[in-house]
Formats: sequence, C-alpha cells, structure tokens
Amino acid sequence: MNSAQITIQIIVTLVAIACAIPGTFLVLRRMSLISDAISHSILLGIVIGFFIVEDTSSPLLIFLAALTGIVTVILVEFIQKTGLVKEDTAIGLVFPALFSIGVILISKNANDVHLDIDSVMVGDLSLAPFDPLLINCQEGIADSCVNLGPKAIWVIGIILLVTLTLLITFFKELKVSTFDAGLAAALGFSPIIMHYGLMTVSSVTIVGAFDAVGPILVVALMIAPAATAYLFTKDLKKMLLLSCFFGVVASIAGFWLAHILDASISGSMTTVLAILFLLVYEPIITSIVVSIIAGIGIIFYEYYNTAILNGVSFEGSQLSDKLTYIFSKFVFVDYVYILGIVIVMTVFLIYILPKRGLIYGYYKVRQQKTEIMLLVFLLHIRNHVEESERHVKHLNEHINWQRLRSQSIVDLAKKNNMVTVSSNNIISLTEKGADFTEKAIDYIITNKDTEIEEMKDDFFLFRG
Repeated sequence: MNSAQITIQIIVTLVAIACAIPGTFLVLRRMSLISDAISHSILLGIVIGFFIVEDTSSPLLIFLAALTGIVTVILVEFIQKTGLVKEDTAIGLVFPALFSIGVILISKNANDVHLDIDSVMVGDLSLAPFDPLLINCQEGIADSCVNLGPKAIWVIGIILLVTLTLLITFFKELKVSTFDAGLAAALGFSPIIMHYGLMTVSSVTIVGAFDAVGPILVVALMIAPAATAYLFTKDLKKMLLLSCFFGVVASIAGFWLAHILDASISGSMTTVLAILFLLVYEPIITSIVVSIIAGIGIIFYEYYNTAILNGVSFEGSQLSDKLTYIFSKFVFVDYVYILGIVIVMTVFLIYILPKRGLIYGYYKVRQQKTEIMLLVFLLHIRNHVEESERHVKHLNEHINWQRLRSQSIVDLAKKNNMVTVSSNNIISLTEKGADFTEKAIDYIITNKDTEIEEMKDDFFLFRG
C-alpha cells in the first residue's frame, strides 16, 4: 500500500464521518433529497466565486458555495409554501436551474482553468493526494513553500471538527427539534434556527467534499449510511455511530474494489453503499446475488493471475474474450466453491443476522409469549381481592397453567419488583406492578400512552 492509497483512505474516512452526521438528521427529517439539491446547486456559487477572485483555492469559493446551498433551501421552501407543489417537485425545479447555470458558465467562460464538467459530475479522488496545501510561498520560488499535506484532509478535517463540536453542543436541541418541533418551540428552542443551522452545516460539508469526491458520492455518503443505520436502530446516538461506521466501511471497501477492478473510485464506493443497504433491507436475496458475484470474482482473479504467470497475454483482448477464456478453465470444484459461499452466507443471514435472523425471531416470539403471560398474571392479581384467589397454587386452577410455568411467571414478576409473595404464598401487586399494568392496558387499548416508551427497552411486547 503506497502513500497515495493511504491518503485517499484517510480522506474518504473523514468525508464519510463528516457526511454521516448531518445526513442522519436529514434522513430523520425526511429531507434526504435536499442534500442532492445542495450538492449540485453549490456549483453556481463556486463558479461565481472563481470569477470574482480568479483563484480556485480561495476561501471565497467555499463561502459563496455554502451560501448558494442555503439559498437553494430557502427557494425550495418558498416554492413549497405556496401550496401549489410538494417538496420533491420544488427541489426538482430549483436545483436543476441553479446547476445548469453553473455548467453553462463553466463551459463558456472557464475553459482555461481546472473547472471541467467531468470533475463536477463525479469528482476524482485519485487526484486528491496530489493537491497539497502550501503556505508561505513566494512567487517563483518553489523551495520557500511549506507543504502541509493534501488540502482535502485539512478542509474536511476542520469541517468535521466544527461539526462534532456543534453536534455535542446542540445535541439536545437538534434531537427535540427533529422529532417534535412544537415541543422544541415550547421549551424555548427555535426550530427555525436549528433547521437552518443544519442546512448550513450540510452545505459547508458538501462544499468541503465537493472538489475531492464529487456530488454523487457526497449524496451517497450522507443518505445511504444513515438509511442503513435506521434499519438497525431507532436510538439517535446509536444511529449516528452506525452511520459513521457504515460510511467508513463502505468507503474503504469501495476504494479497494475500485483498485481491483481498475474502475471509478466514487462509483465503486457508491455501489458498495447500495449493496450494504440492500444486505440489511433484503438480506437473503442480496446475499445470494453478492455471494455468487464474489465467488466468481475470486476464482476469476486467481485464474487471471495464473494465466499471466504462464505467459498468456491479454493485451488488446476484449473483455468478452477474457471472460470466455477464464470460464473455459472452470471445473466442477469451482462451482462447488461458489455454491459453498452462497450457502454459508445465506445460512448466516437466515439464522444469525442480528434482529433479522430466525434465531432472534424465535427468541422474540418466545419472549413475547412470556411477557403476555406476565401481563395476564398481573391482571389476575389486580382484579381479585380475595386472598384465596391470589394464592400461588390457585394460578394452576384459575389460569390453567402448569406448576412450573406458574412458578416461572411469579419469579419473573418478583425479579422485576412487580409483586410480593407473603409467607403464606399470597401474591400482592407492588406500586410498580400496579403502575405497569395500568400503563400496559391503556397502551393496548389506545396505543397512545407515551409513558409506555420507558418500557420498550425491557419488554418485546411493547416494541410493535
């Protein structure tokens, strides 16, 4: 692994984390498309800034690009508030117009500078390590410059540091305004300030990553990891951590996939992000398809290297000719190998996948049955005043439970401090048990008791 490869992986790691943080809140606010609008419309701000200072490294470009992103959000909301169109239609009206103006300005007035359409559309990560941040340079004297390393690392690193600082400082305000804007306003938090603050951070992050990775990968890193994390958890802190984790893993895996296939880095990373989401969303089908492709790819790679070592030349050959040659070398063992990969992956996902596999499903159903019996038991105790009706032995007769099951339910209730058992085996509800029973019944009847949220971490029955 050379220094350029290490640098690219550092850059994509920083970009993935920086994008995942605002991206999580955009997904939760159902504003995913706005990231796509911002990532394209900021081009106009970059072009205008360049025409003013004629320097692609000027901070003015970042400022004007971020400002254009905020203007995009304002225009989208202005059109949406007219009531004539919905948000997605408003986005479809605003960002193509701003983006196309930027493209026209580049093609007509910036032909002699490094602002080309290809870089604008997909970015070029392979060039990021060779764009250094130079300071104390004197014109015409190259030796006087101090090279601080790739510019992208500094830009994204500073943006990430600021984003983390703002997240830690305003986490409570962001959380409340995201899930309940009315409550945020009642508590004195301005939902509008939080909204436009988030849009500003999103715009600045997109601008910072624009030159290195391009708009397509920025949008993918903002939305795909957050959407994948959302399938795993509904806890905001866990979702933020998982978003960062998925973004980093997919980015590094995508980089090495591009290295192996000699393909676009941004395209490979986006593909891995999509596969990761599909693996979580529809694990069985996706795992079978990916396993087949992976198995064929591994064998193909081995045969290809063997052919090269044996003096077989593929120079000038079409891809179809290479594939035909390689597949002609396949033997029965190779197909068994591919089938083995498919079976292992499928079995893993069917049985062991956390919260989606059959083992977890069996455990969940079993746990729900136990908790339903616990609720029946508590209701029985609550509805019977006579001591004879609340005797341990009476459970076998009245609820038609076996002695072992009755004892296990009583033990579970005692463990959770919901009942007490006297010396003569008379069961009584504790304050906690009575409160739990009332809330549970109210939730089952109305499905609206917000206090039941406190129980969801401990009981499957109330998770929906």
